[in-house]
Amino acid sequence: MSQSRLLSALEAVANVAAGFAVALIVQLGVFPRVGIAATLSQNAALAGIFTAVSLVRSYLLRRLFDRNGAAP
Repeated sequence: MSQSRLLSALEAVANVAAGFAVALIVQLGVFPRVGIAATLSQNAALAGIFTAVSLVRSYLLRRLFDRNGAAP
């Protein structure tokens, strides 16, 4: 059974939104310990960039797996 493009996109968004929250929390904890000084807005912007890249990657991989019949 294949997944529609809309459901693929929604799955990717949910997955990446959770990843954004985790990334932001990790950055806030790790950056100061390794000497990187960044404000909350800078951390959020950086996490947002990585989130956008991750969203596209996740969606494209889902579509590739779905096309080749490898999706569960």
